[in-house]
Amino acid sequence: MAKLDVFLRTLIEAGGSDLHLCSTFPPKIRVHGALEALEVPPIQPDEMLTLLEEICPPEKWKWYLENKDQDLAYEIPGLARFRVNFMNNYYGPGAVLRVIPTKILTIDELKLPPILRTICNYKNGLVLVTGPTGSGKSTTLAAMIDYINDTQCKHIITIEDPIEFVHPNKQCVIVQREIGANSDSFSKALRGAMRADPDIILVGEMRDQETMGLALTCASMGMLVFATLHTNNAPKTVDRIIDTFPSEQQPQIRTMLAQSLSAVVSQLLCRTANGKGRVASHEVLLKHEALPATIRDGAIANIRSIIEQSSGMGMKTMDSDLMNLLNEGQITASEAYTKATNKQDFESRLTKEDLDSIRG
Repeated sequence: MAKLDVFLRTLIEAGGSDLHLCSTFPPKIRVHGALEALEVPPIQPDEMLTLLEEICPPEKWKWYLENKDQDLAYEIPGLARFRVNFMNNYYGPGAVLRVIPTKILTIDELKLPPILRTICNYKNGLVLVTGPTGSGKSTTLAAMIDYINDTQCKHIITIEDPIEFVHPNKQCVIVQREIGANSDSFSKALRGAMRADPDIILVGEMRDQETMGLALTCASMGMLVFATLHTNNAPKTVDRIIDTFPSEQQPQIRTMLAQSLSAVVSQLLCRTANGKGRVASHEVLLKHEALPATIRDGAIANIRSIIEQSSGMGMKTMDSDLMNLLNEGQITASEAYTKATNKQDFESRLTKEDLDSIRG
């Protein structure tokens, strides 16, 4: 058993999500969004290197020593899989390991918006699941792919770094490719996928201009493309994609995005009112007759109005979902205020103690 497994088992037993390792400090685990130090001695740099090398394949370890950064997956059989990032910082080597649940949770189990089932039945287009790091984007996408796997007969290719959730073939044929092990880059893997007759492509993360351009191309060719971005809402997502490209290419990208964007599902994780868990809040933008012209004309601010006026279609803004969670007593007013875009809507619900806490 790897020495690091002791910390990972403690993480699982505590119901935590992440293990943080930094040289010269004790390990810390994230439980319900808060970091807690383990009651063990600080890990010195030489000891840290030994711990990390023990769970890393030789070729990836060589890359880490040369480049000071590495992504990989690690598994404790019968317990859990972990998404791992090695890095170096001021104090020396370190790592963050995130729990990947062994069981793929369903849309219902995750309490995701029911409209996601409709999105899963789209035949083509670009579907983006967005949110900050640690907001559960991969978990949501896994639930959507699993739903398709249960209900449709499709050829699905996933491109990930690293592979997180392992999907068995049910109704679908699913090919999972890992960057580094199965392809050199997202862009190369996407080019290969385009020639492999896929119905659906999942891109773990659209990290660069080339990957974004290829994802848009695949969507415009009639494939259904799922991807993630680190943005907090639908307008920022559209802006992020367009702004990634040079100004001379932006008119073409606007046109492609206007034609292919089928849905944006943004999510944030909020601490529950009792402090013993987290609950997701969502914003949903769907296909709408006004959306293509809005994107082509650069009137991105109008996307908010499209969502607000189309709640009957299953769309909703992040702020309206936060208000629902607040009214249901699932989250506190201060948590809703912190996560909201329009904070004035929530300010009247805050107590003096909330305001003092927020203002420091």
